[in-house]
Amino acid sequence: MDIKKHLMITGNSTVSWKDAIVKAIAEASKSIDYLSEVKIIEQRAIIDGGKISEYFVDLDLSFVIDLNRKNG
Repeated sequence: MDIKKHLMITGNSTVSWKDAIVKAIAEASKSIDYLSEVKIIEQRAIIDGGKISEYFVDLDLSFVIDLNRKNG
């Protein structure tokens, strides 16, 4: 049986929403083991001079709890 935990994070990029998602997952994977799923909750952007200047994504990341992990 897998037990999953969820973590809400926000990613950002000056390139695109996809880039913001990829960067956020890459950064989270540096400190969280067993990432398994991502759900995009919301996308938004800042507009400057009639153009998008920064993209933001709110993500729900899931990761599997390692039930066999030894503490300490």
